[in-house]
Amino acid sequence: MNVKLLLDLNIIFDCYNNERKALFPESVQLQELLATTNNAQGYISSSALDNLSFIKYQELKQAHPELIRNQINKIIELFITELLAQFKLAKTPSYIKIDFEDIEDSQMLASAQAIDAKLVTRDKRLLTKYKNETLSVADAIKLLRTPRTPAFIDLQKQYIHLQEKIEQRTDTVLNHGKYIMGPEIQELEEKLAEYVGVKHVITCANGTDALTLALMVLDIKKGDAVFCPTFTFFATAEVISFANATPVFVDSNEQTFNICPQYLEKQIKEVIAKGKLTPKAIIAVDLFGLPAKYPEIEALAKKYNLKLIEDAAQGFGGSIIDENGTDKKAGSFGDIATTSFFPAKPLGCYGDGGAVFTNNDDYAELLRSYRVHGKGSDKYDNIRIGMNSRLDTIQAAILLEKLAEFPQELINRNKAAAHYEKELANTYQTPQVPEGYTSSWAQYTLLSDNREQVMAQYKEQGIPTVIYYGTCMHQQTAFVGLGYQQGDFPVAEKLCKQVFSLPMHGYLKTIGLTSSYLTLFN
Repeated sequence: MNVKLLLDLNIIFDCYNNERKALFPESVQLQELLATTNNAQGYISSSALDNLSFIKYQELKQAHPELIRNQINKIIELFITELLAQFKLAKTPSYIKIDFEDIEDSQMLASAQAIDAKLVTRDKRLLTKYKNETLSVADAIKLLRTPRTPAFIDLQKQYIHLQEKIEQRTDTVLNHGKYIMGPEIQELEEKLAEYVGVKHVITCANGTDALTLALMVLDIKKGDAVFCPTFTFFATAEVISFANATPVFVDSNEQTFNICPQYLEKQIKEVIAKGKLTPKAIIAVDLFGLPAKYPEIEALAKKYNLKLIEDAAQGFGGSIIDENGTDKKAGSFGDIATTSFFPAKPLGCYGDGGAVFTNNDDYAELLRSYRVHGKGSDKYDNIRIGMNSRLDTIQAAILLEKLAEFPQELINRNKAAAHYEKELANTYQTPQVPEGYTSSWAQYTLLSDNREQVMAQYKEQGIPTVIYYGTCMHQQTAFVGLGYQQGDFPVAEKLCKQVFSLPMHGYLKTIGLTSSYLTLFN
């Protein structure tokens, strides 16, 4: 959890006035801690800027009467600029509760509450009257020095970094009021298409709907066989059954955790030999951020006349260098690709969201119809049975700013993964990225025969770990009727007993890793 502290004006001036520095060394100490603590952020209320400028002006005028107004204003400009290099602005919300004893104080309190921060002050009245909303300087220092458990995926740190840009985007949406299919939807779709390198992107309500829409476009139905990995999240297989088709599970590659092309061909041949189902499509999953082996899978799809869907819910940002030396992004493989903007994904919004990618004009036209109740050219002429699956405009606005920052976050994730690999490869089986591949590291997943013991050790050190995934698809109660047995997918079953994931996100700093101990600073 990140610590957010909004500083009262008196604390600010303690740090920037030489006489006050000597009188209030604790304030200076607090400022230094905020500057060096990775999981803390200091704020100033936007309502305080005018008073800051006024007090600074009076101070300079008294100390240097020879200065003219323009000279003083220039010094104040430099002062405010330096201040905002360390502290972020917290806006004063419209729902302020005015305390008429001191309106300025109520403005700062409202700014702090709006961002879930504590107001740090030396004002005894504030500390007494608003005990739950304020901290003394000493208590703030104590809080910053208290060890905190790092976040597994630190969305709060990301928000602090992007706060001004996201607020500007969301304020724009709230002001224009086009909450459904507003202009940000088209802008996002165009920028996603440019990033991935495809002709069409159609956003939708979530990643599961994205897969469902893809199956609708490909006319997957009862009697069809759709091949997918057994080691994946439930939605991959769920949508196949939802379309009344039959999921045919495939074992994994032990090094990459992704669907195994050799076992995939074996399953395809077996379905053809039995003759009960019509082989129709493959859903390949970019598990934990690594694209599946698409050169081999695409060849199998072509050989057996199957459609290929790329499930890039975790893989957005990953890539493969093809035979021509082109860096192909996740979302551009197969006949159609999907992704999820669930908050924990490499590119996530602040709710649910998803998208479908394709170079096929006909598919794109169908997708745009299916996502809005099967509509035709006229809003109230529904020419097919569809669904209601639109991305909210406000989520598109958030994603636009996150997408702009995404390339740097991807670099940061790969640096963190490289650090993990360097320190942990001699102790655990670490995730392997084939030559020419790039992972977006949705998760950093290790293998251990003593998983529970290792996870307990990390827990003792305050390091969170999570298991993705502890149950294969063929072991799910929902799929008991398919008749699979224990031992049918030996690699995936083994993975389910061994995998655990360490913290991974674009704002992670890893320091002091060893085989049994890991110190993480967000």
